[in-house]
Amino acid sequence: MANDALVNAVLSFIIPGLGQAINGDKQKGIAMFIVLIFLNIFIYFFINNPFGHFISIIYSTYAAYDAYKTY
Repeated sequence: MANDALVNAVLSFIIPGLGQAINGDKQKGIAMFIVLIFLNIFIYFFINNPFGHFISIIYSTYAAYDAYKTY
């Protein structure tokens, strides 16, 4: 069981929202993926520097934590 939670966390780190969708919370997974798309567009056009990439990593880490926590 903990192994599945870890796999979902890793998948959600790679593609935020995927772990939530696999956990059964498809609406939250879709919402997190849409936020990822808009966040990356915003970072690309307005904060295209290491700080912007750091924000993206923080979001992916949060998504992974949420997928692990809600397994």
